Amino acid sequence: MTHETAIKLFESKKIRSLWDAEKGKWYFSIVDVIEILTESPRPRKYWNALKTKLISEGSELSPKMGQLKMQAADGKYYLTDVADTEQLLRLIQSIPSPKAEPFKRWLARVGYERLEEIENPELTAKRMRELYKAKGYSDEWIEKRVRGIAIRDELTNEWQKRGVKEQREYSILTAEISRATFGMTPSEYKEFKGLEKQRDNLRDHMTDLELIFTMLGEASTTEIARNRDAQEFDENLDAAVEGGTVAGSARKDLERKSGKRVSTRENFKEIPEVKKRKIGTGKKK
Repeated sequence: MTHETAIKLFESKKIRSLWDAEKGKWYFSIVDVIEILTESPRPRKYWNALKTKLISEGSELSPKMGQLKMQAADGKYYLTDVADTEQLLRLIQSIPSPKAEPFKRWLARVGYERLEEIENPELTAKRMRELYKAKGYSDEWIEKRVRGIAIRDELTNEWQKRGVKEQREYSILTAEISRATFGMTPSEYKEFKGLEKQRDNLRDHMTDLELIFTMLGEASTTEIARNRDAQEFDENLDAAVEGGTVAGSARKDLERKSGKRVSTRENFKEIPEVKKRKIGTGKKK
């Protein structure tokens, strides 16, 4: 199956999603949906109990649901219970929630928008910009974030062509680029910024300069891997360390000359919209 990963938002809450190009349908993380609909602090436990109830009642719904590997906050991929749109609509009937009807409308819109994006890929980037704009980020920050996503996609595509297959290997390579660039792995960076490992996307909480050096590290890694024709994990690991080192050296040079650290503890959690825009442009309130 050809899967395209994505993060969908319902009322600013993240839902991990996969698009199956062969079947032409979305698959959604059931636990993520349940967390939103029930606001339960333990959505996994809620789902396990509901699944047991459905099986005991002889429901055909639960056995039809499958598992796909989805990325967790630690950057690793785990088998996750998923459901397609039709299955989710049926599952929602078993979950008492005032958000059920709005969520059904959201599912319909997600499916329609995907069809539009297949016809016109530029809509994907446009909608991404609109989403960040609605959340209060500055236009300058958004452009860097979107560009960073493109550079990241180019790097992971390069890794795939060069024999890096396992998601665990992707995570290790990414960690080494970050360590060489900032002196911290993504997990350590999240802790540095006071972010939650399971919920927060590190790059959504980076300032302009942090995004720029992240892009430099990943773009440098792509260039080095191509020029060396790096193959398999070990050779690409060397390229990742050296690509990150290029960005790390540039960061240290800027810090020496500016007298200010690039890495900052600032994040966009619980920050007023006006301040969020100012941080996105590198200005402080």
